[in-house]
Formats: sequence, C-alpha cells, structure tokens
Amino acid sequence: MRMEHGCSRTSRRCLLAALILLSVCLSAPAQGRGPIDNPLGIPDARQILPTARDAEGVSATLQILVLLTVLTLVPSVLILTTSFTRILVVLALLRQAMGTSQLPPSQVMLGLALFMTLLIMGPTLQGIHADALTPYLNNEISQEVALNRAMGHLRTFMYRQIESAENYEDVYLFLEYQRGSPIPLDEKVTLDDVGSTVLIPAFVLSELKVAFVMGFRIYLPFLVIDMVIASILISMGMMMLPPVLVSLPFKILLFVLADGWHLVTQTLLMSFT
Repeated sequence: MRMEHGCSRTSRRCLLAALILLSVCLSAPAQGRGPIDNPLGIPDARQILPTARDAEGVSATLQILVLLTVLTLVPSVLILTTSFTRILVVLALLRQAMGTSQLPPSQVMLGLALFMTLLIMGPTLQGIHADALTPYLNNEISQEVALNRAMGHLRTFMYRQIESAENYEDVYLFLEYQRGSPIPLDEKVTLDDVGSTVLIPAFVLSELKVAFVMGFRIYLPFLVIDMVIASILISMGMMMLPPVLVSLPFKILLFVLADGWHLVTQTLLMSFT
C-alpha cells in the first residue's frame, strides 16, 4: 500500500511538472521572448509555405494542395490510363493457369508489369515531358494548359488502343449514357467528341477484354495437360492422387521448353503496337 501511494504521488508530481512546463511554453510568445534556439537548423513551416494573407499566398497554397492531391491519385492514373492493366491481368492469368499461385511472387509480377508499362508508354511520356512538363517548369504555360496537354497525349494513346482492338461499342455505351439518348447510326464519333470521363472507362473495359482473350489462349495448353494427366490417373486407378500435383511439373517443363516467358512478353509488347 505504501509503494502504491508513493507511485501515485510521483505520478502526480510528474503530471504537475509537465503542466507547468507546457504553460510556460505557451506563454512565451505572449511575454515577448525571443525565438526558440534551433541548433539542428530545421526550417520553419512559415519559411516553406507562403503566408496565405493575400491572393498570391492563397494561390500558392492551393497549388501545393492540388499537387499533393494529384500525387495521391497517381496509382489510379497509372492503372486506368496506361498499359498496366492489360499486362498485370495477363500475367496473373498465366500464373493461375500454371497452378503456381505464389510463384512468381506478386512483387515480381508487379515490378515486371511496371517496367513493361514504362517501356510501352515511353513515347507518350516523352511527349508529355516535352509538351507539358518542361514548359510548365519553365513558367511558359499555366498549370491548366499543362494538364490539358498531358491529358491529350494520354487520350491519344487510349483511343488508339480502343481503335486497334475495335471495341467501339464501349465508347458508344458510355457516350449514350452521358447524352441520355442513343447515338444515330450515321453519326461519326471522333476523339474530340468523347470526353475523358467517357474515354477512360471505355479504355479500361477494352483492356480487360483484350487481357481476358489473351489469358484464354494461354490457358488452353495448360488445360490440355491437366485433362491428359487426369485421364491417365483415372485409367490407372489412382483416384486419390490429385491431378494438379502430377501435372504441375509437366506444365513447368512445357513452359520452359517453349520459352514461355519470352513468348508471353513478346505477345504483350506487340499487342500495343
């Protein structure tokens, strides 16, 4: 009991000392004391962000806020407006068709899809850098013009992929919903007639269709191996032996002998030309 009473008294003293120290710190500016020493040289937030007391300060603060918001949306933009969706879906279907649910690891698949996306989107990214980013950093154009130019390059890429896959019905689907009326048969829809809110979901649907068609073609040889192995095991009376366990080495052997990774990667790259 004495120990508990002593601990409680110590705790009350520490709490009282902390409150006194906090009150002194809060009352320091009001008493006209000088600034607190900063031996580490950490910059004050007021030195980084402009004081939002005039129109210029408010505009700079809003630009920083918009920039941070855009940075949080970068993963969504990467997935929805580039070739990343098709590549990742095909690689995931390939791994599932082989029966190796954990190999290659997800980090490897994502890394391969990311670098293939950078390679495929190289011309588009170079155009964005030359026409939008560099002039904006040199204060030659405004932020709105830079975003419109960058979006123009992405819109051209997305529409070209829809055009090569001939998935115009997806564009008509979202465009008719936006207009609230069906599109006449004699009306010719161009890229300028399609807004970004229509083009992006149409592009995603088109990419999913192409990816699943490619995944179906990859699935077929592995499905044949599974059926052959299952038939052999049933004919031999091995009903309790899982066919997947026996067919997995044969699928890996077939995939390695056919140089499957090279063929799948080549097919993905050539599908964007």
